Parts: sequence; structure tokens; C-alpha cells
Amino acid sequence: MDPALLLALPVLIFSVVIHEFAHGWVARKEGDDTAYALGRLTLNPLKHVDPIGTVVVPLVLLLSSSRMLFGWAKPVPVDPSRFRNYRAGDIRVSLAGIAANLLFAFVCTILVVVAIRMATLIPALAPTLAVIHGMAQFGIYINAILAVFNLIPIPPLDGSHVMYHLLPPALGMRYRKFGRYGILVLLALVMLLPGVLSVLLWPVDLIVGAADAFIRLWT
Repeated sequence: MDPALLLALPVLIFSVVIHEFAHGWVARKEGDDTAYALGRLTLNPLKHVDPIGTVVVPLVLLLSSSRMLFGWAKPVPVDPSRFRNYRAGDIRVSLAGIAANLLFAFVCTILVVVAIRMATLIPALAPTLAVIHGMAQFGIYINAILAVFNLIPIPPLDGSHVMYHLLPPALGMRYRKFGRYGILVLLALVMLLPGVLSVLLWPVDLIVGAADAFIRLWT
């Protein structure tokens, strides 16, 4: 097992937790306090653990010495019928998780810059700062993946909510019904057509490249 991946696990867990927290936080701003009432409007990972996505999948990847770590948290409950403006609220809540991951990617970028510069100024802290540097670097990568992946307009991913509101009503209803097969389509893409998924995730390289350019600029 790669020790670097083991250090990355807490970053992955926090990344999926802030994604779900953001959905619940914006939903409350839009008029739906379902997540808050159920105790899910918190950054406590134990409240968001999904047995498969937060435990089994990351552990299998770790034990298989995979070069990639991925996972997801239990979706926060949201009741769109309680939004003050259903269409606008649904779009904002859906995009909130993506925005949270992009913001965290930026925070991780700043942490990398700080770690590099502090290691130069205080060599005695270099080993500790190297760990922070590695975790933050992974944070940039995993949050870029989470943001872009969730933008894919396949139900139940966040991008599908935006797509639904862009379609004519009749077509939108058929599109939403397709959601019952969305997970199967995603699994097929990941397992049978990995090349297609790579094409869909091409913006990840742009985000990571921009972060690397920012780091080089300030170090």
C-alpha cells in the first residue's frame, strides 16, 4: 500500500463531506431546512459516511495498491418543493457542492505555496511541511475530479439538475425518469468505456494545470 494514498484518505473524506455540506447549507438558504433538522448540516464525517462510497471503495483502492483514490459521501436530504424559487433554488443547490470542491482546491493550492515557502524559511519543519504539501497536492487533484465529475449531466449527478431546467418541460420529464438508470450508465462508462470518461473529465487537467501555474508563480 502506498503511504501517500493513506495520507490522502483524510483529504478525500473531507472533500466529499464539504460537497454534501454545501448542498445542505445552500438548501437551507433557499428555504429547505431538511438537512439541518436531521443533523446533516455539519462537517462531522460520521454524519455523512456512506458504507460503500466512503469506506468500501476507498479501502479496496488502497488495498489493491491503486494509484487513484476516489469515493463519495451519503447525499444530504433535500426537498426542492420547499425552495422559495424552485428552479433557481434547485440549480443553486446542485451547483453548491461543485463550487465547494473548487474552493477547496484553491485552498489546497494556497497550502502548497505556504508549505513550500515555509520549508525554505524553516528547514527544521521540512518533514512535516512535506506531508502537508503532499496532502494539499492531492486535495487539488481529487477536488478537481469531484467538481468536474459531478458536472456530467447524467442523473443523479449534480449536472443533471441543471440540464433538466434547460430542457423543454416534456423532454425534461423524460430526462428525469432516465435517472433510474443513471447509476448503471455511470458504471458502464467507468468499467467498459474508460476512454469516454477520460474525455468527459478533460477539464480536470485545466484546473490542475492552473493550480500548478499559480504554485510556480509564487514559489
